[in-house]
Amino acid sequence: MTPPEPVAAEANASPGRRRSAGSPEQRRADLLDRLCALFLAEGFAHFTLDELAARLHCSKSTLYTLAGSKEQLAVAVVARFFKNATADVERAVAEVDDVRARMRTYLDTAAAGLRPASRRFMADMAANPATRATYQANARAAAENMRRYIRDGVREGVFREVHAAFVAEMVSGTIGAIQRGEIAERTGLSDAEAFAELSQFLLGGLFDPAAGGSRIAPPPAEHTGPRPPTARP
Repeated sequence: MTPPEPVAAEANASPGRRRSAGSPEQRRADLLDRLCALFLAEGFAHFTLDELAARLHCSKSTLYTLAGSKEQLAVAVVARFFKNATADVERAVAEVDDVRARMRTYLDTAAAGLRPASRRFMADMAANPATRATYQANARAAAENMRRYIRDGVREGVFREVHAAFVAEMVSGTIGAIQRGEIAERTGLSDAEAFAELSQFLLGGLFDPAAGGSRIAPPPAEHTGPRPPTARP
């Protein structure tokens, strides 16, 4: 009996075996993506390495190819989350010329990037000093982007004169409160709704009627009235 053709054997292989045919870098990237999805959905502080290996159907030694400890693994995942979110924002903003639309696009895309992140993930990230440092660096970057957009708008004559650094810090603080779940707890707004309200408030306050033109239309409301605070897991 002749052995099966190599092509047929590969076609009948499981998805996991077919995936393992890639480079080590590709396999690590795939594993990190699956780990990121797990952490975003369920948080990470309560997991042991043994539990993570079981959930991802891999060995602990495979996890050690990503990082040398559970804490370093969490740092790697959080860094990947913000790197991907930042790349999405940069791509979206690069397609917009009007500074007002650029600011709205920035906030809307940031909101979309946060949707997969559970409250537990955000709480774990804020509670861990190592991952919190990555989060704070992202918040500082957001504040700097806001400062740049505000200065551009003032220079172009579509925003009225304001203290750009102050407004940017105010926005950064609000974004932080949204990410930590404080806005949802106090107002009942979802993160996406909170970002939409922030965008409308910010652009309405910065708009200079004397410059002419029209305001950027707000996005359609997702609800018609306040809702009670939602329970946080």
